[in-house]
Amino acid sequence: MEISSLAAFATVSVLLVLVPGADWAYAIAAGLRQRSVVPAVSGLMLGYVALTCVVAAGLAALIAARPELLTALTVAGAAYLLWLGVGTALHPTQPASADSVERSSGRVFFKGAGISGLNPKGMLLFLALMPQFLRGNWPIAAQIGALGLIHIIICGVVYSGVATTARALLRTRPTIAHQVARGSGITMILIAAGLLLERLH
Repeated sequence: MEISSLAAFATVSVLLVLVPGADWAYAIAAGLRQRSVVPAVSGLMLGYVALTCVVAAGLAALIAARPELLTALTVAGAAYLLWLGVGTALHPTQPASADSVERSSGRVFFKGAGISGLNPKGMLLFLALMPQFLRGNWPIAAQIGALGLIHIIICGVVYSGVATTARALLRTRPTIAHQVARGSGITMILIAAGLLLERLH
């Protein structure tokens, strides 16, 4: 693959990751709730590892042949975001106290993987935009793996920064943190509703 193709894809990836969405909302909530942001961010990264693997295994070609599969995946992702968003909006998390004990790191990790793995914005990147950066001098699966790795690294850096910043700025401001957490849930609901309306109509 040409360096120019990798750099161009990295630019698109950064721009997409910097747009707040479901991943941001989850990273912010994790920064407020967890003593460590590692499980949440690692889970978000795992979701994109899984997405990279299934696309490299031929999902993109399958969806090109059967576009209704993309609709089904988008609806499933939107439904999952809606469920998480409603829960977060109704029961916004409070900043974790310094002496709080994490008991659900595994749950946080796998929830993060579900959010990113079913994130329609991630599916858009992998299924609609990524093929434009593929070139013929590497095997297709290897190219998808390289581009996926770039995206995963960018996600890890950005979401770690988002979660850490949220914790630093909001942990000592419980009222604002409560409002931000509720706003994150509402954001998930709005994203899910928009996706469902778009796909179902």
